[in-house]
Amino acid sequence: MYTYQRLRDLREDRDLTQDQVAKILGTAREQYNKYELGKQEIPFHHVITLAKFYNVTIDYIANLKEVPKKLY
Repeated sequence: MYTYQRLRDLREDRDLTQDQVAKILGTAREQYNKYELGKQEIPFHHVITLAKFYNVTIDYIANLKEVPKKLY
């Protein structure tokens, strides 16, 4: 099982639905839901896309850092 609580936190902080984020990633909502629930590991290219979209570091998404640092 994987831990991706930050995915949900970032999404909810921006009032986005799972469907909206799935469209950004070019995947199905059901697939994205598995990432948030930790049932499946999120592909690295999706992590990069989300880091750019949310303007945070990959470390923050991976829960390695507590404070979000902006990419730019």
